[in-house]
Amino acid sequence: MKMAAEVDQLSKEVKGKESLAIEGFARALRALPMVLSDNAGFDSAELISNLKNSIHDGSTNAGLNLDDGVVGNMKELGVYECFRVKEQALISASEAAEMICRVDEIISCAPRQRTRE
Repeated sequence: MKMAAEVDQLSKEVKGKESLAIEGFARALRALPMVLSDNAGFDSAELISNLKNSIHDGSTNAGLNLDDGVVGNMKELGVYECFRVKEQALISASEAAEMICRVDEIISCAPRQRTRE
């Protein structure tokens, strides 16, 4: 959620079509905890709301404790994330999305006209 907030802040500084793409990326980042909580069988709306409140209140270690279905302190739970792994996952995901967009653009192009010779 914190990363999504930072990306959303960046979208306000960028102008043009790029800001729309950045906003979409922020929405995708905000959707991750919701999908995780839904898949774990918990009320995602309540959990996400509580997580947003915790982060807004300054709790930088707040995260979803999907064992109990509450917002917990990730440091106390022993959850540590390697920055390089997270960075590589985001790079790979954005490259995959870019590749899909490029393939989509190629497919949607009209076929070229052939002449008989």
